[in-house]
Amino acid sequence: MADPTRRAILLLAASQSMTAGAIAANFDTARPTVSRHLQILTECELLEPEQNGREIYYHLNPQKMKEIADFIEPFRKLWDDRFNKLETVMKKYQPKK
Repeated sequence: MADPTRRAILLLAASQSMTAGAIAANFDTARPTVSRHLQILTECELLEPEQNGREIYYHLNPQKMKEIADFIEPFRKLWDDRFNKLETVMKKYQPKK
C-alpha cells in the first residue's frame, strides 16, 4: 500500500473489475511492472483475480480493505487527538511583542 502505483491500481479496481491490460493502460510504466504490482496486491489479498474466458479480471477485495481500515483506525484517532491538542495550544499562544 505504500507504493503510489499500487494505491492507484486499488482506486481503479474499486470502480470496476479490470484486466491487467486495461489497468496497465492507465500508467506510463512497462506492463511487466504493472503485472508485478498486481501480483503483490493479489498475494496480499487486496485484489482478487477472476478468470472469465481467456481474460483475468481484477477486483477489489472489500473484506481485506476493511481489515486494513480497522487496523489503521486507532492510529487515525491517536493522530486526530494529537492534532486537536496542538490546535488548542496554538490558539492560546500569544506571540511576544
